[in-house]
Amino acid sequence: MDRILLVGLLKAELPGRTVLLCDGGFVTWNGETYLSTDDVFGTAGGFEVPEEGVGDVIPSGTLTMLPPGSAAVIALTNPAYQGSRMRFWIAEVDEATGKVIGEPDLQAEWQMDRTTLRSKRGSRTVDIGCVSQAQRLLAKVEGNVLSSAFHSSIFPRERGFDNATGLPTEFAWGTASSPRGTVASNTRV
Repeated sequence: MDRILLVGLLKAELPGRTVLLCDGGFVTWNGETYLSTDDVFGTAGGFEVPEEGVGDVIPSGTLTMLPPGSAAVIALTNPAYQGSRMRFWIAEVDEATGKVIGEPDLQAEWQMDRTTLRSKRGSRTVDIGCVSQAQRLLAKVEGNVLSSAFHSSIFPRERGFDNATGLPTEFAWGTASSPRGTVASNTRV
């Protein structure tokens, strides 16, 4: 009796390198070997179920990576990776031979949007927000985004966005914001 395994495959085409991951062991498909861990980025820790978009909202999801160290966190949050192509497949694998059966089913063809570092005692994860490549159809001025790469393209020596990761709210630079905290004076009563 033949047993068939289901395997998730992830291919991230980044500037300068391609990351090939699967959800356990290794699988060779289409001349490429997908491994359960990447030397630089670590392993995939989970994938949030994609949300379907309605109206002018596009489908999106989140890939959670488990980086092996600080260098991997820095590599994963590289601003140049924003907009990189990511594809997810479900493949059927023959357990006896380890070979992919037929053509894997493409689940999503996305692009990396933004990363968020989450750190708890003893663990560190990087959430990679992914959006449909159809997002480009909704962009009025393609490329103008709240990111380090775009900001630096306009202001070459300004590096203000480089360390701005994991911010809960996004706002445009230069906008007025409400005062925070209290002001103390050195007045004696």
